[in-house]
Amino acid sequence: MNISSIVVQTLPKYLDEVVQSLKECEVCDYHLHDEKGRIIITIEGEGVAEELKKLRVIEEIPHVVAADMQMAYSEDELDAHMEVINGSNAVPKMLNDDNIKPENIVYNGDLKKKDLEGFARTFDATGKK
Repeated sequence: MNISSIVVQTLPKYLDEVVQSLKECEVCDYHLHDEKGRIIITIEGEGVAEELKKLRVIEEIPHVVAADMQMAYSEDELDAHMEVINGSNAVPKMLNDDNIKPENIVYNGDLKKKDLEGFARTFDATGKK
């Protein structure tokens, strides 16, 4: 089971409406909010893909400006992925090659350009079962 905290942002004039919608949407648990329109909720899911589906529901609530995962926890998945990492060479070969110039190493860590749902499917299929 995964548990993730999410900070939801709305305009203060819509705060009560968004809080009520979150309480009624059945995909999250409401915890608290402030007068600036920041709302703290948590979601649970069997895997990352399920959590992303729930996040999409939250993002579609009227007047939600942003809904961003802040913390995620999954003991079972962490253990399974640590086994995969420990059983493989986690450092790409190019990072240990002294003949490659640093400017020729391509960074692929920009999540804004990634297919997060495709990543979640791959992540969930790495042997956790």
